[in-house]
Amino acid sequence: MKKVLFNHAIKSIFFLNILLVILIVGFIFIKGYKIISLKFLFTMPYNSMTEGGIFPALVGTFLLTSLSIIFALPPGVITAIYLNEYVKNKHLINIIKISINTLAGVPSVVFGLFGFSVFVKFFGFGVSLLSGAFTLSIVILPIFISATIEALSAVPYSLREASMALGATKLYTIRHTVLPAAFSSIMTAIILSTGRAAGETAPILFTAAVFFQKNLPDSLFSPVMALPYHIYALMTEGTHPEKQVAIAYGSALVLIITVLFLISLAVFLREKRRRYVNFKH
Repeated sequence: MKKVLFNHAIKSIFFLNILLVILIVGFIFIKGYKIISLKFLFTMPYNSMTEGGIFPALVGTFLLTSLSIIFALPPGVITAIYLNEYVKNKHLINIIKISINTLAGVPSVVFGLFGFSVFVKFFGFGVSLLSGAFTLSIVILPIFISATIEALSAVPYSLREASMALGATKLYTIRHTVLPAAFSSIMTAIILSTGRAAGETAPILFTAAVFFQKNLPDSLFSPVMALPYHIYALMTEGTHPEKQVAIAYGSALVLIITVLFLISLAVFLREKRRRYVNFKH
């Protein structure tokens, strides 16, 4: 009886979550689909952000997300490898994992203030694409490390033993046996990080984003427009609230589609790699 009730409770929670997602996306779609067009997607804004499109914000979001993943990938993988493959002290591993999980729960506005103090002021990058990407990479790093550790832990230890029994070094085994076996799961970590990075507002509020920019960024030290901050600014600033609210809903719908596109691309690459590995073996 208890098992049946538990199963029903799990199913109810699952369908409730699905329903909430459908309601939220459906609401944004109804409010924003009318304004979306090729002109809206691929033209520059003008007339105090009440006309034109969101092309620079779309490009800025893509650049910030892509660069943050690139910056977070090497230290994230190296940290996960060190913790999973080299550290033998379980108490130390538990302390580090707790610290990483705690860091993942820190409000993103704190990361924004950190990025402003370190990258914008201390290193002198200014409000720029580079500052925003570094800050976002720190935001997603705890999530990426935790997911990558789980991916490496899922690789059977027998594969490591078989490789080293044939004379391979530990580093060679990790590089040519463990990482390829865990690649698909590591791609899942990238997918989770992509969704987090693309939707963050507070970190780029202090480090990268501007309300309006006439041209696309021409270097890493240029400020950028980004969809999350663009939506926030349209809903809180300006003198034409009716037009701006419509544009904000359209921008929100584009942001959702952009995140889904980036996640779908990552899933496609993961599955392509998985099929290649299966075919090779």
